[in-house]
Amino acid sequence: MSSDPNFTARFDSDLDLVRRAQQGDSDAFASIFHAHKARIYSVCLRMTNNIAEAEDLTQDAFLQVFRKLVTFRGDSALSTWLYRIAVNTVLMHFRKKAVHQISLDEPYNRDARPVRREYGSRDDRLAGSVDRITLIRAIRELPAGYRTIFLLHEVEGLEHQEIARLLHCSVGNSKSQLHKAKLRIRELLGRRRAAAQYEAEQLQATQDQWTAAAGSGLRHEQAAAAL
Repeated sequence: MSSDPNFTARFDSDLDLVRRAQQGDSDAFASIFHAHKARIYSVCLRMTNNIAEAEDLTQDAFLQVFRKLVTFRGDSALSTWLYRIAVNTVLMHFRKKAVHQISLDEPYNRDARPVRREYGSRDDRLAGSVDRITLIRAIRELPAGYRTIFLLHEVEGLEHQEIARLLHCSVGNSKSQLHKAKLRIRELLGRRRAAAQYEAEQLQATQDQWTAAAGSGLRHEQAAAAL
């Protein structure tokens, strides 16, 4: 457990709420809900990229919390336990919808040039290369499987061992999925940069044409005035 006094106070407060809720105190459970619903909703929204689904899944997650709260023993922080339930709730939702997931054994682009694998290392080509909004848009365009791994590892800070336990997959699969997610993001960002550059060039060309036309008109006016 962290030595931070604020964390310790929160941990003890959560344990007290859990004990009271386990004994049937509805007010204690309501306190747990209101204290943690924003983070759980945020997790659901990032994983689904759908506001309506995130709202429904937040409710589903807390329904699971209500049913399983008796099993909570305080071996980890309540927030960690709630987070795992939320992730599992979203993953079960994906399975029920039979979301298509690209095979881990197949490259996204069969014609793409092989790229050196960089498992476990910081991706400096992504860090600081784009603004936050552009990166968020690229993440939203990832297939569900890629997006889940990317968010769990890069945003939530989970290690591959934790992700493997949550998703019931191997550590190697988690690393592979993250690697492919980063490749896909770079591809998407490259397309956006190319499109932005093309638009800028077209705008500049249009401005140049207007400037040239305006200059030509002015010269004609000056010539006519000279006559």
